[in-house]
Order: sequence, then C-alpha cells, then structure tokens
Amino acid sequence: MRLSSYGRAARFAAVLAVAGVAVACGSSGSSSSSSSSSGGGSAQIPSGLSVSSFNSSFSTMSQLKSLTAAGHGMVGVILPDTTSSTRYVDFDAPYLTRAFAEAGYKSSDFKIDNAQGNDATELADAQADITLGASVLVFDPLDSTVGAAIQSYAQSHGVKTISYDRATFTGTNTYYVSFDNVQVGKLIGQGFMDCVTAWNVSNPMVFTLNGGEDTDPNAVSFAQGYNSVVWGNTTTPQPAGTTNSKGMKLVGDQITPGWVNATGGTIFQQQFTAHPEINATIEANDGLGNAVITVLKNKGVGAKKIPTTGQDATLQGMINILQGYQCGSVYKAVYLEAQDAVALATILRAGLTPPSTLLNGTTKPPSGVSGSEQPASLLTPMWVTAANMASTVIKDNFVSASALCTAAGATACSAANITP
Repeated sequence: MRLSSYGRAARFAAVLAVAGVAVACGSSGSSSSSSSSSGGGSAQIPSGLSVSSFNSSFSTMSQLKSLTAAGHGMVGVILPDTTSSTRYVDFDAPYLTRAFAEAGYKSSDFKIDNAQGNDATELADAQADITLGASVLVFDPLDSTVGAAIQSYAQSHGVKTISYDRATFTGTNTYYVSFDNVQVGKLIGQGFMDCVTAWNVSNPMVFTLNGGEDTDPNAVSFAQGYNSVVWGNTTTPQPAGTTNSKGMKLVGDQITPGWVNATGGTIFQQQFTAHPEINATIEANDGLGNAVITVLKNKGVGAKKIPTTGQDATLQGMINILQGYQCGSVYKAVYLEAQDAVALATILRAGLTPPSTLLNGTTKPPSGVSGSEQPASLLTPMWVTAANMASTVIKDNFVSASALCTAAGATACSAANITP
C-alpha cells in the first residue's frame, strides 16, 4: 500500500523522456466499463460473478475457462517490489499464478514480473509485455508518476490496464482492484473505539499516526475512514484539540512521510515525550503500530494500557495483538484480490464489458491531486483480533501458527485457540 512518492516526478522525468511516454493527468475519455461487448465469440461472463464470488478454494476461477479460451493476447502482471512488504513474493505472485492456472491459462498466456522497487524497471517491464503481445496489463504502481506513464503507454498501444492494490487515476480503459480503503479505515476506527472501552481507558487523550499521505492516496482514504468513526468527520490530518461525544480529545495527528516506520517511531517518541498524557493511539498499519509499541515498551508501559491499531495482519501485528499491545489489525486476504484481478483481466481480454457486480465502486484522486475517477472492484476487508485470529489469518496460512506461537508464547496462542 506504500507508494514511493508523488515527488518522484522529477527523478523519473528523464526515464519518461527516453521512453517517449506522454503522461496525461486528466481524463482522456469515457471508461470502457460502460462500453458494449466487442468480442469474445459465444463466451459469456459467468452468471452472478461479483466481488463476493471468490474464496480460498479458487473454485470460481474454473468458471472463466470459456472466457480464457475466447480471449486474445497475453496478460502481463507487474508487482512493485520485494521490500515494502513480503506479500508480493509470499502471496501475490503464487496466488496470481494459481488463479491464472485455475482459469485455464497456459503458462505462455500470462507473465508475472517484479519491478524491484524501481520506476524505470516497472515501465520497462510494461513496455516489454506489450511488445510480447499483452492485451491487458495488471500492475501495482510504485507511485503515481510511473502509474500514469504505464497507463499512457498502454493506452497508446490499445492495451487495457488494471491498477492492482494502488490506484492509477489517468486515462481510459483503466480499472482498479483493491480492498475498500475507506472501509479499512472505518474498521480501524471502530476497533480503536471498542478497545478504549475494553481496556478501560479513562479520559482518552488520543494521538494519531497516519500513513504516508504525502505519497499514497490510500493513506488518505484510511484516515478518512477512521476519522469519520472517531471524530465524526473526514478531515485529515485532524486539528489538535478535536473532541468527540465519548469524551476523547485529540492531542496530535501527524502523517508518516513515505510510510517509513522508523520515522513514525521518531514522531511518536517526540510526541509522547512532549505529551505524556497520551493514553490512546491510532495507527494506519501494523508497522506504525509496532513503532509506537516499541516506544511504549521502552517507557515501561505494560499490556492493555495504551491502545494501538493497524492493518495488514502481519506476523508482528498478530504477536502484538496476542500479547495485549495492539487492539487488532485489518486483514485483506490476498487470494481474493488475486482472483478478482485475474477475473477482471480475463473479461477484458475476451473483449467483454465487466458487470457492475464486479465493478462495484469507483476510485478518484485525493483533493488537490490531478486525475479522474476510475471504475473499481472493491473487496471487503475484516478486523482481526485474538478472538477470530485462528479462523482468519491462521486458517488461511497468511501467518504461520508456528512462527506466531514461538514469538508470542504458547499461553497466548492457547488462549486464542491457535495450535502451532
């Protein structure tokens, strides 16, 4: 979820110039999601296909085989890096591969690459895929600049694009597959509110550590979600001194530039030193939550004293939850996202119009950011606590029970009905 920077434009300009890519930041036409079917022969989209059709068995994918057979061209997939999150190697790549195989693709019909955190590499991968005959590109843009460059190049070659997990707000025939980011924030907000009550925090003095709103439009959506629940409005950052009907008062609200966890830890260290009255916190993801928890532990704060929050359902986040330092985390099942992207790509590859049950929403750039609204397929996230950890992230093998219990302790795992 961490885009590298809107500010990469200057650094990337030379790459774009060499590639001959014109990046348009406004809308250049109507979306293909409203166009009529343009091919695919007798193949039809499975009746009832929607964002809720996908499951851990990948059973829906076999229903797409006739569409796969009717389609033309390759589907190129470009994942962003191997460092911002291990998910791209551990989950996205294998789940995407399985989804393609279950949908009847031959190995020559799709190609999955990783940009290794480099804008120029991501654009070059996209150009290479198109040269090899890709008719659809699925890509997770490192930032808005390279996202727009890929979309512009693809559009000029008649190739449709699916922006995966991070949105691209330019051009036509651009689609977005992700989880509902505002809902992610709302889950964080409600989880925080519930935790303040459960941990008996009196006179909550709140500090919020937002994600990289300077680089990532998703971070803005997350904050809009939790602010709407906690403070009753979507302003981000919220002004210090904001209060709510539950007797909470906001001590401070800051973004973490670039989603850098170490920076977030420094920000909170400074704020907690200046405002020792802080006794409740909201964090945009598990990495920032853990940065705050590290500061709290170093200050001698015990378990279930000062709430923290998160998302991504990381191993460290699950450890912190079981040990009583984090209230919960938003889980976004990657196997659902992978199937959703492959299903949408398969429909587009067959020249058909995606149904509204699959394109169930839209995404648009944050205020002040150039771009246009794009059709989106938005999946449903869930809030994970010790109570449902065993039936969610452990059951899905998203987090290793063995690794979790080794770190969190057998007693904590037993209490959560988790068996290593």
